[in-house]
Amino acid sequence: METSELLKKVRQIEIKTRGLSRNIFAGQYHSAFKGRGMAFSEVREYEYGDDIRDIDWNVTARYSKPYIKVFEEERELTVMLLIDVSGSRDFGTRDIMKKDMITEIAATLAFSAMQNNDKIGVIFFSDRIEKFIPPQKGKKHILYIIRELIDFHPQKTNTNISQVLKYMTNAIKKRCTAFVISDYITGDKYEHALTIANNKHDMVAIQIYDARETEMPSIGLVKIKDAESGNEKWVDTSLASVRNEYRRWWENRQTEMNNTFKKSHVDSISIGTDEDYVKALINLFSKRN
Repeated sequence: METSELLKKVRQIEIKTRGLSRNIFAGQYHSAFKGRGMAFSEVREYEYGDDIRDIDWNVTARYSKPYIKVFEEERELTVMLLIDVSGSRDFGTRDIMKKDMITEIAATLAFSAMQNNDKIGVIFFSDRIEKFIPPQKGKKHILYIIRELIDFHPQKTNTNISQVLKYMTNAIKKRCTAFVISDYITGDKYEHALTIANNKHDMVAIQIYDARETEMPSIGLVKIKDAESGNEKWVDTSLASVRNEYRRWWENRQTEMNNTFKKSHVDSISIGTDEDYVKALINLFSKRN
């Protein structure tokens, strides 16, 4: 993508997603994702009913009357976006492709994090770690992330979710909130890696899919290509048995995926490219409050 075209696209994404995060998600994001704990804020005079364990004995001795430490929730978070950049994201039969929706959702979450004064980092993954952007704060950093979301070209086309989960668990030492944004079209079993990651971090799964992936239309003999493996084969979509078999495959895959999230105790949401992701994200945030 040419530089001028890329900058124009970045600006479009910024205007749309920054407005969403400011006007819609500010309160929901703040309450849905908690800080690491309680941080010391100030001291004040002891009042009846205060916990004596909070007494600051040094200040108390200095002023000859009891003072207590006041704590506030430590709001600053580290937020990680684990972005699937495999070949299957380059698909879309509606107004928006999967990779475009992934970009908008990731940018919205990034601006929400920025407004909450959180650090934000990104890991692009296929069946390998394609790129790691360490967590930082600030608008300049967010715009760099958006540029990469729009114009990143992966080396591989397959998907391995277990690998990126293991990488993040090792790379990010302190507890963070991590969004795994993917279509979850993968052959690897990632329940164990997801459970371990969620024990250390706060994991959230966001599935992006296209409506056409859920069922096969009756359009006769067509050549189908696997976007990740590159394999091709001819399929007679006019046969009801073929369409029914495909539908069962999709439903079984979704059931297996959702069971994995439940067993790993990970909050999740599935969003179709023909759906309103704003409403979907608000529902996700509401589930966490």
